[in-house]
Amino acid sequence: MKKRLIVTILALALLVAALTAVKTMQIGAMIDQGKNFVPPPETVTAGVVGSESWRSELNAIGTLTAVQGVTVAAELPGKVVKISFTPGNFVQKGDLLVSQDTAAEEAELLGAEAQAKMSKADLERADKMIREKIISQADHERALAAHEQALSKSSAIRVAISKKTIRAPFSGRLGIRQVNLGQILKEGEPIVTLQSLDTIYVDFTLPQQQMTQLKVDLPVRVICDALPGVTVEGRITAINPLVESETRNIHVQATVLNKEERLRPGMFVNVAVDLPVQRKVLIIPATSVLYAPYGDSVFIIEENKERNGQVLRQHFVRLGEKRGDFIAISSGLGEGEKIVSTGVFKLRNGQAVTVDNSLAPNFRQAPAPENN
Repeated sequence: MKKRLIVTILALALLVAALTAVKTMQIGAMIDQGKNFVPPPETVTAGVVGSESWRSELNAIGTLTAVQGVTVAAELPGKVVKISFTPGNFVQKGDLLVSQDTAAEEAELLGAEAQAKMSKADLERADKMIREKIISQADHERALAAHEQALSKSSAIRVAISKKTIRAPFSGRLGIRQVNLGQILKEGEPIVTLQSLDTIYVDFTLPQQQMTQLKVDLPVRVICDALPGVTVEGRITAINPLVESETRNIHVQATVLNKEERLRPGMFVNVAVDLPVQRKVLIIPATSVLYAPYGDSVFIIEENKERNGQVLRQHFVRLGEKRGDFIAISSGLGEGEKIVSTGVFKLRNGQAVTVDNSLAPNFRQAPAPENN
């Protein structure tokens, strides 16, 4: 019995040892296979570092203001008896906007004109009598003064009637109506806003260090978030001779055409002033850059003889100005170097890659995205 038990135990021990040896060999083989495993190369799009001549420019944030813009208001108190405009419409200079009640003034004008007519007749008689020396010079002068006072009173009443007939002071686009029919207007009470929009001012500031680069008639380009993909061109028309003491900035004003009235006063815009100086820069697609807090980098594609293929080398760069889909490189790359152009966030240093530009985007300095 003991002999059979011993044989059984020895058999189990041999079985366990055999299983252990087999598993050890399998695990070792898997470890060796993992050490020798080479991941397949990543497919990337590639481009080369190019060089171009870029015109120098000054960039700023601007605000649009109307060349002519007012709030039309009542000059004299009175009741509104007629509203002759439609809010939002375009009006010409001199178009009637609002009529106030002038019944009292018109009644006074009748009496003033009658008085002027009578004083004129008295003056004519005085002229005749002064020539015949029937009246004194003082009586003639009193007749002349009475006639002039009567004319002055008539003119004052006509002016009051004219001021109560409110017209557009210049051609432009009306705003929202702020009065109602029958309303009693006070002196200076607003009626409607009026803005001239065919041309528009762009007001912006630049640091005093750039003052020597500025001059009237330099071209400017205006980009507004409200008009994606649209660039409006104009020219500098005025430079403030004073530098703001609080910010040490200089105030600049440009004028741009706005025939379609797409730009409106109060809009926020980006302004670029084109300078008559060109400089050579190295450029790469902006999507080539891996942005990081510790430094921006790109992936250079190099030939690897050991792997018989291409591998990546991460290289840090210093970036410059950005224009459209491109960004300038201040330092870190040389012209003609081959780099990854898209999808850099998923790559790593030393990774094997293959290049396939069949789906590479078309990079441009002035991109115009399609409205999909």
